[in-house]
Order: sequence, then structure tokens, then C-alpha cells
Amino acid sequence: MKFGKEFAAQMVPEWQGAYMDYDYLKTLLKDIQSFNQRTKQQQSVPHGLKRSLSMYRAFSGLLVHRHGQHSIDPTSPDVEEHPIFVNSVNRNGSEKYETTFLMQGDEGGEYELVYFRRLDDEFNKVDKFYKSKVAEVMQEAETLNKQMDAFIAFRIKVENPQGWPWQDRPSVHGDSDDDKKDTAKQDIESQNIEKLVANKLKEHRPAPLHILDRVKMNNTLATPGSTIKVFLNAPKQSDLKFNRENLTRVENKLKRAFVEFYRKLLLLKSYSFLNTLAFSKIMKKYDKISSRDASKSYMNMVDGSYLGSSEEATKLMERVEATFIKHFANSNRSKGMNILRPKARKQRHTTTFYTGFFAGCGFALIVALILIIRARHILGHDGTDQYMETMFPLYSLFGFIVLHTVLYAINVYFWRRYRVNYAFIFGFKQGTELGYREVLLVSFGLAVMALASVLSNLDMEMDPKTMDYKAFTEIVPLILVVVVIVILFLPFNILYRSSRFFFLNCLFHSILAPLYKVRLPDFFLADQLTSQIQAFRSLEFYICYYGWGDFRHRKNSCNSNDVFNTFSYIVAVIPFWSRMLQCLRRFFEEKDTLQGYNAGKYFITIVALCLRTAYSLNRGLSWEILALIFSVAAAVVCTYWDLVYDWGLLQRHSRNRWLRDKLLIQRKSVYFGAMVLNVLLRFAWLQTVFNFKLFDLHRQNMITIVASLEIIRRGMWNFFRLENEHLNNAENYRAFKSVPLPFNYEEDEDE
Repeated sequence: MKFGKEFAAQMVPEWQGAYMDYDYLKTLLKDIQSFNQRTKQQQSVPHGLKRSLSMYRAFSGLLVHRHGQHSIDPTSPDVEEHPIFVNSVNRNGSEKYETTFLMQGDEGGEYELVYFRRLDDEFNKVDKFYKSKVAEVMQEAETLNKQMDAFIAFRIKVENPQGWPWQDRPSVHGDSDDDKKDTAKQDIESQNIEKLVANKLKEHRPAPLHILDRVKMNNTLATPGSTIKVFLNAPKQSDLKFNRENLTRVENKLKRAFVEFYRKLLLLKSYSFLNTLAFSKIMKKYDKISSRDASKSYMNMVDGSYLGSSEEATKLMERVEATFIKHFANSNRSKGMNILRPKARKQRHTTTFYTGFFAGCGFALIVALILIIRARHILGHDGTDQYMETMFPLYSLFGFIVLHTVLYAINVYFWRRYRVNYAFIFGFKQGTELGYREVLLVSFGLAVMALASVLSNLDMEMDPKTMDYKAFTEIVPLILVVVVIVILFLPFNILYRSSRFFFLNCLFHSILAPLYKVRLPDFFLADQLTSQIQAFRSLEFYICYYGWGDFRHRKNSCNSNDVFNTFSYIVAVIPFWSRMLQCLRRFFEEKDTLQGYNAGKYFITIVALCLRTAYSLNRGLSWEILALIFSVAAAVVCTYWDLVYDWGLLQRHSRNRWLRDKLLIQRKSVYFGAMVLNVLLRFAWLQTVFNFKLFDLHRQNMITIVASLEIIRRGMWNFFRLENEHLNNAENYRAFKSVPLPFNYEEDEDE
């Protein structure tokens, strides 16, 4: 692999703009190279004596002339061996490095002069960024020092609530000579013990306990109870309680803080090494192209700069390792380093094999399903309508889930391809995030189970009046749903437990909105659920179909039940209601007016959805007009919000007209195509209002197609939404999570 590609692959995605622009400097070197080639062609004389242009210059004498303030020592080699002179200057209170090119009189020297100016700009940018990041981690190290002092004092209070044993030594009283002798011996022994203890204390000085007098607990655990207390203005209980439970909680928080801090130091060290290596590589290319020897002089400057000579990050890494191993790994170095070091997820060949295996099985089952339908003429059977009204909604649930997960796998593939740090954005635990292969494995596995269930159900005649009809076959979809739910809640460390629990945690937070603090994974999942309205209605149909015993006779009496119809409104509204409450919480908590407008957008969508549901159940001109007006308004507002706020597009004064200033995909037509497609898919609901007849499809088929189009729109929305989030992070160089700390000092609270 060429260094340029390797350099780009190892960059911190959010810091990409702070790295040396290696590709741009290579283009400048190509300009120098192309000029040199043109010059050689012009110098080539077809006939006669060929001479170098340097032979026609004015004679410079046998003595080397010096060049003013940039002259070189007489003891140093001549100018031909040192074409550049690098020095540091102080401008506006900051140190910068400037390179003086001493060979400007040579032909093509202006190209090389431009190259060195751009090279200096890149180096000063890198050096300044590195200084700022080192200053940040040094300041954070001071905060962690104070947290560790409080933690050690807290541990002392918990493990030794009565104080140190040598501090509570009882005094001995006696009147007899023997008692006095014994007392004297005890005093001598006690003095010896105290000396030993004093020596030990010098080696292992415990934190002063008076620190705890000005420390409070940070209650960072967001629960419904804490939210209600804040809403009721209840006093916060932040006093220290010295018990084992709090000690474990404090220790876990500090562990997370140290792991994240160590990751910052690793990235800083990698940043310094990669950029230093990049400057070395580009200077070697320059020497090769220009036939000069400038890399040694320039790299001496790089090595002597803050970027090349600073050891703060390395020393800090060593101190972090020693502290973590001692206090959080019980002095077990291998255990401590296993926790500190980042864990990359291993790619397993078995995952690829089973993904392909299930994909092949799914394709074979689809072909078998088509052949059975054609061979038995099932579509023209008397029981087709009855089957479509009963069994089809049950199985379409799995189709919606599989389609959504496949689209998510496609998103993961393209996020990785365009270096969108989705694991950091979602807050996945390092090393546990699923790649597109793992997501496809889950999708195809579920698809195979669902298709096998459909085939087992179609193995009988569709008409319930025939003798082949059995009630047990109707329970197959219910069994499949139960199996999926059991797998989802399985507590064992199999089948991607970390990802399953992460999903359940976000789902729980979304359902209980606004009682939990809104994080990006929570509202991102809630947005996904707004595109699965038909899946929620399928779940409602499961409860009705099996709860009321309709499966025994394969009949659908749910649509004629008022309770079922009422819940059709409620079930469809739940995801939008949850999303609206999340926006309202952010509006009141962050004082962000934009979140208030976003909540209004979801409210309009809820009204439009309820009116469309009412129209589908009641059928009337007034319902149709109201549903049409509110649905158009909701679609227009949501489309504008998608393009402008979620995707960051439609910017008139951008460098890329109507797009963003920065784009991850080079082809702008992709963005314009996505905008047009998003508008078209946003209005797919028109079919539910006007009830278009396409290819004489059954009503359930049309409902499934419209629902699938919305899922496809959401899958496309996911990529551009996360791309915009990643670019915002990169613009502000946000590459780390903020980890809540356990203690809060009084002076910090005053600040």
C-alpha cells in the first residue's frame, strides 16, 4: 500500500483537517517534476554540441559568496548542499517556522518556493494543533489528579471507617514496677512500630482525608426519578455516603474516565508520529524530484520542534498506565493493560461463511415459494383473500424488520467506506460495534426463519374448508415472534449480547421519553421507529388474532372491533409521540428553539397520521380533505427539515451550490438524486388517501409496498444524517466522549 493511502487510513476521522495535507503537497511536487521534464526537453539540442544551461551562467568565481542574514557558516558545506534555511519566528505571540529557499535563481525555483511556503503552512498548522491538544490533556490530567485524591480518601473512609489501626493504640496504666517495666517495653516496641509505619507512610502516603470536606458526589445517573425531582425542584442529595456500593460506582466511573483519557493519549501519540513520518516522506520525494539534499535540514527542524521533541504525552501515558494498574487492576499489569488498550473487533471467517450460507438459503426459499405459488395456482384460489387478510400481515412484520436491517448493513458499509465514525457517534463500546457482515448475518438468519415458516404454512391448501387445514400451522408465526423476543432478551454472552442490550436500552429510553436525558442513539432509534408504523400495527394484529382465537378458524374479526380500531390510532402515534417528547425535553433542557420547532413538526405528523387512519376506517369526503391537507403540510415540513437540518443541504452560499461546504461523496449528483428521491418517497402516503390501483394488487400488498418505501427512505436518510453529524464533529475536532466524573469540588462548582 502506498504511504498516502496508509496515511489517510490511519487518520483520526474527526481530526482529518488537522493532519498534513499530503496529497496537496504531492501535487506541488508533480508541478516541479513536470517543469523539470519540460526543461530537459527544451535543453535537448538535436544537432551539435550539447551543453548544460549552467555552463552559460555568469562566472561566480572560485570563492563561495554568502547570502546576507541567511548565510551559512564557513565551516559548513556550501550552498549547493544546503538549498534551504529553516528558522523560527515569533508572530502575534506564537512561534512559527519559516523556510528560506536559497536557490530561487535556478530555473523553476518559483515552483519550489511555492512548495516550501505551503509546506511551512502545513507544518505550522500541525504543530499548533498538537500543542493545543497536549494542553487540553494536561489540563484534564490535573482534573483526574484531583479525582484520584478524592477517590483514595473515599476508599480509606470506606475500608477503614474507624480510622487507621495505629492511630487508636490504647494507653497502658499501672503502678507496679513490673507493670512499669512492661509499659516501658511496650513503649519501645510501639515506637519501633510507629517508625516502621512512618517509613511506610513516606513510601505510600495516603491522601489527606480533609479533601472529602470540600467534595460532593456527582449524580450523573439519569433516571425517571431524578428527572421528576428536577421537575419538582426537589433538593439534590449530593452528600458523601461512605459505603461499598458508592465506592464501586466511583471506581467504575474513574475506570471509564482513565480508559477514555488513555485513548486520547494514544491518538495524540499516533498523530505526532504519523505527521512526522509524512513530513519525512514528502521531503524525500522532494529530494528525489529536485535532486537536492534538503530533507536533512528540514527534518532537523521538525525533530527539534514541539511536534517532534515534546514528550509530555508519552510521559503522561506512562503515569496513567502506572496509576491504572496500581489502583484499578490490583497491580496486575497484564490485566490493567488489557483494559486500557483499545480492542479492535476481530473479523471471523465463520461470520462471512454463515452470512453467505443464509443468503443462499434465503434465495432458495424465495425460489421455492414462487414455484409453489405457480404450481398450485394459489393466487387464483378461493382462499386467497382470506389468507391475505389473516396470514400476510403476520409475516409482513418480518419482511419490514429484515428490510430495515439490510439497509442498516448497507449504511454501515458506506459509513466505513467514507470513514464516518459511526461507532463514536452512536457511543458503542469499543470493539463491540457490529460491522455490515454481522448485521447481514442477523438479517438473513431472520429472513430464512420467516421464509421457512411461510413455506410450512403454505404446505396445506389455503382454503380453510379443506381437510388439510390444521390450526397448529397458524401458530407458526407466533412461535417465530416468541423465538425472536427470547433471543433479544437472552442474558447469556452469545449472539451479540452487547449490541442487543444497547438496542434494548435505547428502546427503553425512547419509550419512557422524556424521563431520560436524550442522547443521539435514543432519538436516532426513535426516528427509525417512526418508519415502522406498519410493523407496530402488525404486532397489534398478532395480539388480536391470537388473543381472541381467530387463528382457530383463520378469520379476521379484528377490523370490526372498536377497541382494535382505537388502538390502531394509538399504536401508529407512539413513535412520533415519543420523538416529540424527546424534542420537548431538549427544548426545555438546552433552551434550543430549533428543538421546539422540531417538536411542532412531529405534532403535525401525528395529526396527519390520525386523520389518514380515520379516513381509512370511515371513508368520507371530509375525512379525505382533512387528511390530504394535513398530510401535505406534514410532508412539506418534514422534507424541508430532512434536507436543511438533518442533511445540512440546500445552502445557497456554499462552495458547492445548494449543498454543504464539505462533502464525503465526490459526485454531487448523488446528493441531488437523494434529495429528489427523498421528496418522492415522502409523498408515498398519497396512495393511502387516493387508493391507486396498480397491477390489480391486493390491498395488503399495497400497504406493504408503501410501508417498504418509507423504510427505504429512512435507510437513505440514515447515511446522510450521520454524514452531517460526522462533518460537524470533524469541524469542531470532536473525537472523544465526555465521561462523567464521580466527584465535584466546591471550587469547580463556584466556577
